[in-house]
Amino acid sequence: MLRSMYSGIGAMRNFQTKLDVIGNNIANVNTYGFKKGRTIFKDLVSQQIAGASGPTGNRGGVNPKQVGLGSQLAAIDTVHTQGSLQTTGRPLDLAISGDGFFVLGEGVNSNAIVNPVYTRAGNFYLDKQGNIVNADGLYLMGEDTAGNISKINIPPTAESFSIGSDGTVTYVDSSGLHTAGKIQLAKFANNDGLEKAGQNLFRETANSGSIDKGGSTGVDSTDLNDPGKGGTGTIVAGTLEMSNVDLAEEFTEMIVAQRGFQANTRIITTSDEILQELVNLKK
Repeated sequence: MLRSMYSGIGAMRNFQTKLDVIGNNIANVNTYGFKKGRTIFKDLVSQQIAGASGPTGNRGGVNPKQVGLGSQLAAIDTVHTQGSLQTTGRPLDLAISGDGFFVLGEGVNSNAIVNPVYTRAGNFYLDKQGNIVNADGLYLMGEDTAGNISKINIPPTAESFSIGSDGTVTYVDSSGLHTAGKIQLAKFANNDGLEKAGQNLFRETANSGSIDKGGSTGVDSTDLNDPGKGGTGTIVAGTLEMSNVDLAEEFTEMIVAQRGFQANTRIITTSDEILQELVNLKK
C-alpha cells in the first residue's frame, strides 16, 4: 500500500484529537478558573531511501534521501495564563492575581490535609457551620490563628466578614473584630504538569513537582504560601477569574483543523485512485 495513505489516516486521527481539545475549550469558555488546552503535533520517523555521504577528492557530498511517514501527537498542553478578572461584589468570590492555587480538601487529619486538590475557581460558599467550601462541599484550607493547617471557619454569629489581599479572613460579631484564619495558596514548580481532575480541580503529578516539603506527613501549612509571598499572587475579593479561552483563537484553530482534515482525506482519495489504476493495469 502507498505510504501516503497511512500518512493521511494518521493525520486525520490527529486532527480529530485537535478538534476534541478545541471543543472542550469552547464548552468551557464561561467556566471560572478554566485553563485552555493546546494540541501539538510532531512528525513520525522518516524512512531512509539513501544515506548522506561526505565529499571526497573527486566528488562533493550527497544529502540523505528520506520519505516522511506522517505525523503524531506530541503533547496536549494546559495553558496556565491568567484569565481576566470579573467583578461580582460578592465577598466570597475570590480571584488570584498572579501565580498559585487555592487548596481544597476533605478536612484535616494529623495536621495534614485529607485528599488535597487545587483550583483557580474562587466561587466559594458557607455551610451551616460557617466553613468556607466550594460548590462541591470541599473545604477551603488555610492557616488558623495558631499557625496550624485548618478549615477556614466564620462563626454563624458573625455580623459581617471580609477577606484581605493577603488571605486574612476577619469577621465582626457582638464582641468586636476577630481573625478567623488566613487562606493560603499552593505554588508548584511546573504548573503545566498538573492533571485536570474535573470539577475545576487539579491534582499534582510526578512532573508537576510536589508542594510537600517533607517536614511532615502530607500537606500542612508549612508547605503552603501566604498570598503575595513565595512567588504566589494576591487574593482579590469580590471578583472571579474567568476562563482564559479566546473564542476568536479557538474558531481560527477550528478552521485550520477542519481544512487539515479535509486535505488529508484528499490524500487518501488520491492514493486510492492511484491504487485503482494499478489494479486496472491487467485489463
